Amino acid sequence: MSKNFQGLFVGLTTLDLIYLTTRLPRNNEKIVALKQTIAAGGPATNAAVTFNCLGGRARLLSVIGNHPLSNLIHSDLEEYSVEFTDLEADKSESPPVSSIFVTESTGERAIVSINATKSQARVEQIPPNILAGIDIVLIDGHQIAVSHAIAQQARVQNIPVVLDGGSWKPGLELILPFIDYAICSSNFYPPNCHNQQNIFDYLKFQKITKIAITNGAQNIQYINTNKKGEIAIKKIRAIDTLGAGDIFHGAFCYYVLHQHFTKALHSASKIASFSCQYFGTRQIDFLEIED
Repeated sequence: MSKNFQGLFVGLTTLDLIYLTTRLPRNNEKIVALKQTIAAGGPATNAAVTFNCLGGRARLLSVIGNHPLSNLIHSDLEEYSVEFTDLEADKSESPPVSSIFVTESTGERAIVSINATKSQARVEQIPPNILAGIDIVLIDGHQIAVSHAIAQQARVQNIPVVLDGGSWKPGLELILPFIDYAICSSNFYPPNCHNQQNIFDYLKFQKITKIAITNGAQNIQYINTNKKGEIAIKKIRAIDTLGAGDIFHGAFCYYVLHQHFTKALHSASKIASFSCQYFGTRQIDFLEIED
């Protein structure tokens, strides 16, 4: 199996402050966390780290800046050997910071964050030849103008593009015609879509032939060309579901380069399930997983 695949991951980077607690705090209450950890976060960022951990070479295209908090993001990305291109390296404002509470008994998370709406980069800030040597592109929808330009370039160069459809974001309708794989969550609702069949129909209308919808611990529903199916999810005791979707997308990007679509979904689901058995988004070793 080749270990030289290169992926470009376009989207959001945050600084995640993650706490493991017995429960969420009530109004005007202070509680003591059982554990805490700090890591770079965001869908594209966590996916890039996962891609690297599986043996690929990830390049992150995002806005990080030069605020003192940005140094923590730089350190985490360097720790996991993720090459990053900062679209606004001189940005002095704080990067988006997420406060995340993970409930010990269920592994469910609650998040307070600011996304990339206040840090949208311009197309002119994309470095030339950003796609040189790239085998696959992932777009998480948080940098619409940049993602649109990258997706168009990738189509011209026959580089597959994966959409991380965590939730619908205005402007995605411009990008969908250039998507090869749409991997969406159960919270992804395009305009006038109210159920899963609506979502499949909407994406198929955009000429996307490989679509999957994840739903936490429930089976993954997919369409491969015109064939419908589902991928069973391994039952586990979840310690922390934070970042499971991001990790799934990063793993999918890695596996789909050498496996067929449905096999890649299955392989990625194993990685995501494995990650849910550990606190935080970094305290795992994917090499422990049997192929």
